[in-house]
Amino acid sequence: MSNKVVKFAGIGFGLYVVFAATVITFYEDDPDQMDWEDRQAFNKIYINKLSINDQILKSHVIDSLGSPDLTEARQVEDGTIQVMFYRTQHQKSDGITTKDECTPMLFKNGQLIAWGAGAYEKFTQY
Repeated sequence: MSNKVVKFAGIGFGLYVVFAATVITFYEDDPDQMDWEDRQAFNKIYINKLSINDQILKSHVIDSLGSPDLTEARQVEDGTIQVMFYRTQHQKSDGITTKDECTPMLFKNGQLIAWGAGAYEKFTQY
């Protein structure tokens, strides 16, 4: 009797491991389906992995992180600049996302040129 229990437990555990490995391998993160805490952590991890040498396009960021929490844009002499804000640090539970809770990402003509605290300052100087 106990051999059957052990056998069924082993089979159940094996099926669980296969299921978990399949989900981890094939499940793509969808920021639009995450709760705010998971999305915030996901945004932070993604942004921390960026390299200025990667020549990242705005469309790639939107595909990866979803729609920005806040955004501003303007025309400049040689094209357009846009700053998109993604929440990465919760400050106050008031149901409103503010710029101080976000990391700004600055794009010039659709190309990521800066992110972090200095990105918004650079945007305002254009």
